[in-house]
Amino acid sequence: MTDVLMPALSPTMEAGALAKWHVKPGDAVRSGDVIAEIETDKATMEVEAADDGVVDAILVPEGTQDVKVNTPIARLKGDGDAPPAPPQSSASPPTAPPRGGEQKPPTASPRGGEQKPPTAPVSSPAGGGGPRSGGGGVPQASAGARVFASPLARRLAKEAGVDLASVHGSGPHGRVIRRDLEGLKGAPAAAPTAAAPARAAPLAAQAAAPAQARSLEQMGIPPGSYDLAPLDAMKRTIARRMTDSFRDIPHFPLNVDLTIDALLAARGKINALLEADGVKVSVNDLVIKAAALALKRVPEANASYSPEGIALHHHADIAVAVAIEGGLITPIVRAAETKGLADIAREMKDLAERARTRKLKPEEYQGGTFSISNLGMFGIRSFGSILNEPQGGILSVGAGEKRPVVRGDQLAVATQMSVTLTCDHRAVDGAIGARWLAAFKALVEDPVTMIV
Repeated sequence: MTDVLMPALSPTMEAGALAKWHVKPGDAVRSGDVIAEIETDKATMEVEAADDGVVDAILVPEGTQDVKVNTPIARLKGDGDAPPAPPQSSASPPTAPPRGGEQKPPTASPRGGEQKPPTAPVSSPAGGGGPRSGGGGVPQASAGARVFASPLARRLAKEAGVDLASVHGSGPHGRVIRRDLEGLKGAPAAAPTAAAPARAAPLAAQAAAPAQARSLEQMGIPPGSYDLAPLDAMKRTIARRMTDSFRDIPHFPLNVDLTIDALLAARGKINALLEADGVKVSVNDLVIKAAALALKRVPEANASYSPEGIALHHHADIAVAVAIEGGLITPIVRAAETKGLADIAREMKDLAERARTRKLKPEEYQGGTFSISNLGMFGIRSFGSILNEPQGGILSVGAGEKRPVVRGDQLAVATQMSVTLTCDHRAVDGAIGARWLAAFKALVEDPVTMIV
């Protein structure tokens, strides 16, 4: 028997929705056959069979949300495989992890003799070795029982005085990760006594849903006065990533007004030349090109912070925010500084169309060295954006509009556009950000310099 596991379709994916099965029990499949569709927070991807065999069982029905990575979702039976053995006594090790990722003993009664994983290494947990859950009367696990947790989670638990043995892990195979400890700061460390299991349930519930600490009713909104739209994978991911970014990254804005009359005139001439090819360059395409060239002129701004150092990127990979149903996605124009305006226009049109149908590949929307968010088409004059890690900067582009300006001692009218550069101060400080904006302003206000 071979378990088909929920795949990690990107380095940051933790869970996804099983959108559709293309097979049913009894179907024969070959390696490479598409057997299912998985919805992540950004796209819909196909899952292929890794081995030949016959579908023995569908373990996760289609439509299931929030299926953790590495959870068994189906089982394949190869030629000559014996039927699955019936459950053994409590002395036998479990044959496969349950869907939640944690090992469970195969005995019928949870109060029976608790069983250790047969091959798990042994280490001393921080703060005691009580079981994570269980009924009353179960003896406390020995001090050598292992609590699976990331190094960061162990450090945070130690600083917050939280017993890891009492926290339910939501990571792969029940591993305790950082988000499981959010909201638990200040909780006293649990002593290795029988009281630990009794506290496990409320602590686990608090860790699993810290945002629900106060309901809308508790905040004064009466029940029945609203409709609740459930969070899908995209909304949950956007909420988590933007909260982490706004809370953890020291960011600051820099604002400047650009005169874009020359840019608009150049765009008109470019589109007249490209009309026969069916290509139409937008103001946003020109902004992408100018931003990429400015990053090459001020390479210190094309940077990302990491604990190991400041990464200075070789190319300007520009992530462009595209609104789609239910959220936002940022497809990337790779090495934009090397591409002509017609190429950028074609690529952005293709990326935006596939983004709206959730057909982008992970490598087409993950990474990037710099972001652009343009709300000018909605009439927004000026705004600031939240940084999208690992990028060191994001440019917020407002609407172009006629405004009074002073030229010399005379009052005049010009088409102006306000932009805001939000910087990660760890990688791009104020002086670097100001130099980048000066380079960007020069390119936009004199667009002929984009081609020399």
